[in-house]
Amino acid sequence: MNTSIKKLEKSEVEITGTLPWADFEKYEEKALSTISERLELPGFRKGKAPGSVVKENVTDMMILEEMAEQALYTLYPQIIEEHKLDAIGRPQIGITKIARGTDLEFKIITATLPEMTLPDYKAIAKTHTSDEQFKKEVAIDEADVEKTIQELRKMRAHQAMPAHEHQDGEEAHPELTEEQLPALDDAFAKSFGEFENVEAFKEKIRQNLRTEKETEQKDKLRLAIVEELLEKSTGDLPEILVQSEIDKILYRLQADITQMGFKFDDYLIQIKKTEEELRNEMRPDAEKRAKLQMIIHTISDKEKIKPTEEELEKEVNNILTAYKDADPVRARAYVENMLENEKVFQFLENQ
Repeated sequence: MNTSIKKLEKSEVEITGTLPWADFEKYEEKALSTISERLELPGFRKGKAPGSVVKENVTDMMILEEMAEQALYTLYPQIIEEHKLDAIGRPQIGITKIARGTDLEFKIITATLPEMTLPDYKAIAKTHTSDEQFKKEVAIDEADVEKTIQELRKMRAHQAMPAHEHQDGEEAHPELTEEQLPALDDAFAKSFGEFENVEAFKEKIRQNLRTEKETEQKDKLRLAIVEELLEKSTGDLPEILVQSEIDKILYRLQADITQMGFKFDDYLIQIKKTEEELRNEMRPDAEKRAKLQMIIHTISDKEKIKPTEEELEKEVNNILTAYKDADPVRARAYVENMLENEKVFQFLENQ
């Protein structure tokens, strides 16, 4: 495989490369296996159709494109390592030439970490982790436990209520009296799981409430550290990284709107904005996220905090198993970013 690097503006690089057909064709078996997992063919369970049958039911270009995806998923980390690029964010991968029997030609544009000037991040983290509000042990108020149980009793009562007794509108869940609620006994506790008795049920609720409060406290600590790091760090923002963050924000918005049963185009009409205007509004938040990503990556580099290959493979495989159509390259980039973030935050919290 031959690759060359061209530096672009704003800490971006363009990688052009050629993968000889002799090496490229080695990915066909894996590509056919992956396609098979997505196909529903008569007489075969998903993923069980042999390669010869898959070939008869898909176009050759579909096979070649999957081969290219598998090849570049495997080779991208090697390319980055070979050229000693400190790449960050999700790469933009394009195929410039693809055909059976010929070499694969591709182009990758990725952002590299620019020089970041960081404050004393260890001192900042230590200041916040030493703050009493983050050091104190989480306490569970028994009133919250009772409130949770009361809400569960009401839920069970409404579930048992005949359909004709429910009203429309705001009064769909009318207030119930104590007599209408199910008794808080061992049978009630067991209806929510394998609980020996009411006390065991209450203890589980306490544990859940404690976990919620500990998570909330940890999130507040991390936010306090992040805000100070963002304020006191300087460095140029690669445009590809900013656009990647905008894409993520927009994707989540589109997913939320679709989940509510609406079309995104109708949503744009309702708010009287174009997608481009929406992207421009998202830019300040995206720049903040991109800057934080650069800060985390710089700390990761300085402190040599990296996820292991085993950790990466495990999480990537989990994603590819759950989402058969997921892009392996994007899945790996996402996992690498997620694990790096978590490890850096754990490092800061331990100062």
